[in-house]
Amino acid sequence: MDFLTITQTLLEGFAVTCCLFFITLLLSLPLGLLISFCTMSKFKPLSYTFKVIVWIIRGIPLMLQLFIVYFLPGMLSKEGINIFGELDNYLYFELGINAGGALVAALIAFIINYACYFSEIFRGGIESISKGQYEAGQVLGMKKGQIFSHVVLMQVIKRIVPPMSNEIITLVKDTALARVIGVIEIIRQAEIFATKALIWPLFYTGAFYLLFVGALTLLFGFIEKKLSYFKA
Repeated sequence: MDFLTITQTLLEGFAVTCCLFFITLLLSLPLGLLISFCTMSKFKPLSYTFKVIVWIIRGIPLMLQLFIVYFLPGMLSKEGINIFGELDNYLYFELGINAGGALVAALIAFIINYACYFSEIFRGGIESISKGQYEAGQVLGMKKGQIFSHVVLMQVIKRIVPPMSNEIITLVKDTALARVIGVIEIIRQAEIFATKALIWPLFYTGAFYLLFVGALTLLFGFIEKKLSYFKA
């Protein structure tokens, strides 16, 4: 196979990688913020429940979580039917989409996993704001929602950008784990070439990740400069 053909095939796999990345990021960020509010809740049963959930998700390897999400529903059902496998068959035979069910399972696992990690970053950022700022807002007659959105939020964003950028860059590379349940992302495409005695495409995939991570690094650097007028 020539270089252009292999590049085109890897780009198809990279499109799946980007799909995993962007959908996970889009859904895990608001979910993570919601979880952080739950863990900080003064209602102890709610707070402890979500703290345990976050502890479990952060303590179990992401690869194992992928296996659990993909295979556990079938193991628990009386008929032993893997719902994601059935979805794979439907999407493939009806729509021609390969490994669509596995992609859905991977998205569920990634969203839950990263929402829990993001929740801890959000929690740390929110709790780092001094209580005096909340009290000052109350003196001015502002409601709790107004204090959070107009006084606290931008300061929190400023403080969480560095740790959040690290997690988001890690997400880019973690998408490669989705191949263990059959998602045909870029690394899996390269592995298919490797079975045909073509090893160099595996190393070539590194260029795609480097360019993607480089673009994200520049983006987060720009965001940090824009928020530099918020002083701790």
